[in-house]
Amino acid sequence: MGWKARVPVLAAALWWGSLTAIGFVAVPLLFAHLATPAMAGQMAAKLFTAQTWMSIVCGMLVLVGARDGDGVAQMDWGRGALAFVFAGMLFAILGEFAVAPHIVARQDLAFWHGAGTALYAMQWVCAVVVLWKLSSRA
Repeated sequence: MGWKARVPVLAAALWWGSLTAIGFVAVPLLFAHLATPAMAGQMAAKLFTAQTWMSIVCGMLVLVGARDGDGVAQMDWGRGALAFVFAGMLFAILGEFAVAPHIVARQDLAFWHGAGTALYAMQWVCAVVVLWKLSSRA
């Protein structure tokens, strides 16, 4: 396998790994160790924004690697697996631009936090499916 074929695998691994590290390690640690929940929330918002852009870049790298320069498919995606890339990127964008502003404005926090958590979890599932599909062909 050449380096061009490895880029999508690395991008998918970075996407899933960064979602896991931020959502399941970094943010819970912020709330456990910072002085107030408000301080932790402000820092978490910055981490989630950075994660959104990471998700978009990684998703684009996976999509670019899906075909070679002549437009020939480089991966056997089958059963709509390519849709998981688009869905994961959409969940990231929705979380950042549709949900996060309501959380930052402290509007109905229980509802919007739940919506954001659901979108993040669905994005995590999409990223793991993409990584699984790409790594299984390696």
